[in-house]
Amino acid sequence: MLGLALLTLKARKGGFAGTFVALLLGAAVLSACGVLLESGLRSGSAAERYARADALVTGRQETRLKLKSVDGSTSEEAQPLPERVAVDTALAGRVARADGVREVVADTGATVRLVTRDGDPVPGRNGGATTAHNWSGLRLGDFRLATGRAPRTADEAVLDADLARRAGVRPGDSVRLMTSGTPRAYRVSGTVALAGGGTPRQSVVFLTDSAVRAMAPDGTADALGVLAEPGTSPERLAAAVGAALDDDTLTVSTGSGRGRAEFLDIAVSGSNLVLLATAIGGNVLLVAVFVLCSTTALSVRHRRREIALLRAVGTTPGQIRRMVAAEAAVTGAVAGVLGCPLGAVVVYWLADRFAGHGIVPPDFAPVLGPLPFLGAVAVTALTALVTVLLASRRATRVRPTEALGEAAVERPGLGRGRRVTGLVLLAVAAGAFSTGLTQQSDFFTLVGIANGLVIILVIAVGVLGPLLTRAALRLLAPLLDRTGVTGYLAAANTRANVGALAGAVVPLVLAIAFASTVVFTQTTALRESAEQTREGLVADHVLTSSAGLSPELADRVAELKQVKAATGVVTSKAVTVGKMFGEETSVPLSAQGVEPEALGATLDLRATGGDLSRLAPDTVAVSGVTASQLGLDVGDVARIWLGDGTEVRLRIVAVYERGLGFADLTLDHGLLLAHTTGRLDASVLVRSAPSAAGLDAALARLAADYPGTVVQDRIDNEDQLTEQRANAWVNYLVVGVIIAYTGVTVVNTQAMNTASRRREFALLRLSGTARRQVLGMMFRESLAVIAVGVGLGTLLALFPLALVALALGGTPLPAVPGTGYLAIAGATALLAATGTMVPTWRLLRIRPVEAIGTKE
Repeated sequence: MLGLALLTLKARKGGFAGTFVALLLGAAVLSACGVLLESGLRSGSAAERYARADALVTGRQETRLKLKSVDGSTSEEAQPLPERVAVDTALAGRVARADGVREVVADTGATVRLVTRDGDPVPGRNGGATTAHNWSGLRLGDFRLATGRAPRTADEAVLDADLARRAGVRPGDSVRLMTSGTPRAYRVSGTVALAGGGTPRQSVVFLTDSAVRAMAPDGTADALGVLAEPGTSPERLAAAVGAALDDDTLTVSTGSGRGRAEFLDIAVSGSNLVLLATAIGGNVLLVAVFVLCSTTALSVRHRRREIALLRAVGTTPGQIRRMVAAEAAVTGAVAGVLGCPLGAVVVYWLADRFAGHGIVPPDFAPVLGPLPFLGAVAVTALTALVTVLLASRRATRVRPTEALGEAAVERPGLGRGRRVTGLVLLAVAAGAFSTGLTQQSDFFTLVGIANGLVIILVIAVGVLGPLLTRAALRLLAPLLDRTGVTGYLAAANTRANVGALAGAVVPLVLAIAFASTVVFTQTTALRESAEQTREGLVADHVLTSSAGLSPELADRVAELKQVKAATGVVTSKAVTVGKMFGEETSVPLSAQGVEPEALGATLDLRATGGDLSRLAPDTVAVSGVTASQLGLDVGDVARIWLGDGTEVRLRIVAVYERGLGFADLTLDHGLLLAHTTGRLDASVLVRSAPSAAGLDAALARLAADYPGTVVQDRIDNEDQLTEQRANAWVNYLVVGVIIAYTGVTVVNTQAMNTASRRREFALLRLSGTARRQVLGMMFRESLAVIAVGVGLGTLLALFPLALVALALGGTPLPAVPGTGYLAIAGATALLAATGTMVPTWRLLRIRPVEAIGTKE
């Protein structure tokens, strides 16, 4: 069978081209997702400040949640933490007593901003913050004194050579460092450089130990560096230290793990990549199954005569299935191998885009290992094998005496099993949609139903494709009949070739439904966010800075006589546990911290229950969406893990409406600020007093004391929606992949359908039909296919979008920009028309007398 399969592939290269291209693109995307997944798990950077430490004790940058399933069993899920988890310096004594430990050095850090003598802030390397560290921790890393000397007093600093160069300073010059207050002057006593002469990944300043301790929380450190006794291996040292600590909230790192522990942004972006790769890969695999089922079914349908002949000469159904399985395996393996290099190119293209949207650091480098490519080849070959076996079942079930008759005329209608399956799926979809309409206050349930509904509907259309296509074309046929002779021919062909046309319609439906659902979910969310931000921000002045604001600034602004109320706004992330369909699941949340007494005067979150004025360090206000997710209400106690992993139990004092525009959780400013890495505000909101003469000038003077601070009359919605737009871009990327993938498949499907009609075109030409009439007939047929595909795809997308709109805004009307819909529908339609008209034009260039004798 393998030999026969190879001969068939050689003889029918054109017939397998469509399937091959679909498999190749699938392999490219899957391999790209695999590389991103591996990069998220393994990416890192060589340690710099901790390169000489034999082992490193840090806080575990994840929290482990115990979740209960419907059947009562429990599972553990790890959630990454975006804020650095501090280490208690009192643990140094326990670590020092472990076997093989020579010395323990605490490394303490604080976020600072360097300001030149001219008042210009100097940004850190790779867009990150500059950090100050204690001089005694220098011996843990690769930094060595390059010029000058060590800091001896609290007003002396040592800069890394790259930072000093960009700031234009040398030993003996003065710089200003800004932390939680106004910039303070320091004299540069020296510079340090990496031992290998490279540029550090993160800008660093070294101060005396006492100066750094004054900046950081009491009794905490970023890490405890462990130096080993001679002859003690890092692995043995790590095991001894871990046993001495016996604390699962801490982690002991050696080797490359030290780099991930040093650079928090790598760990956070790694988690983001894992989620992205999983989401994109899952969507693409789902689309690939649908697309390949449609493409292979069409390919098998075009081989009916060949299969019929094999059955008539005694070939068994099992032999035919083995033959097509061998063909699929070979095609899938070759497409997978050739698609992997394309996947590597896609990865590097994506890396630049991810960095531009802040999803990964600017210096992110993908990890290229063999496993993602081997996995992509295996999945591609397996997908091709499964889909072709499913598609060939009907063609191989005919009896030998009926084989040629079966090949001559396409059997109308659907099999009973397929019809029942499709109707059951439609019934399930209808039930799910009805359930969603009754769950308007339950955000989690609504979103879960909407996500599942589009998949169920697309599968139902795939199963009932010929039936739905026939019904739709019956409505369109009379319209085609009225467009002259070419319209009459197009209508006759659409009635006779429903099965083939259904193979072209299903990819169109898939592209329109998936793309519309993803894109217009994002536009609906952005619409709600923008409206809530615009209506909820009642402050008349806003102070911002790209590097963050000192919390001291808000206090000074509040003391101005022209100010009625002012609050710093600190932002972070949190995580908690919610329920979906009775099963517990982790719920990531955005969090903001504000001064309770200034909340109502600067922000109108529109409370729907409780009292926002009761916000305090031991309470929390939650958005309506979050309350729905958690199944909590005013008076209940919420169990929340903050960004640094600290678990808090806070009583809910209010539920508010405008969570999309601001944050899921609103906490006391001091509480949230204490659990962030930089301990900086994102903005300061100011509400002027009735008599506010000179406020603008007073705010400008204060801003000048904190270089980089900008005073605005109103906050820019674009700034407020930065994170939402980054999330939307990721989803648009998914849509782009889906449209590109299904679009190529649409072209392939239409081209395969058209190429199989060579003899039909020749017969029409020989019977007197003009070339332009054949082109007109095919153009009208393609219009009919496009109308059915776009119409069904749009109809399918409306149901999940209505549920999403209900979940986000309480109305079933999603935000559907006309230009966005036209772009999706127009791009898909153009591809479908191209796949029909280009092959038609090429076939009509062949002389009819030559084409009529062409073998099938």
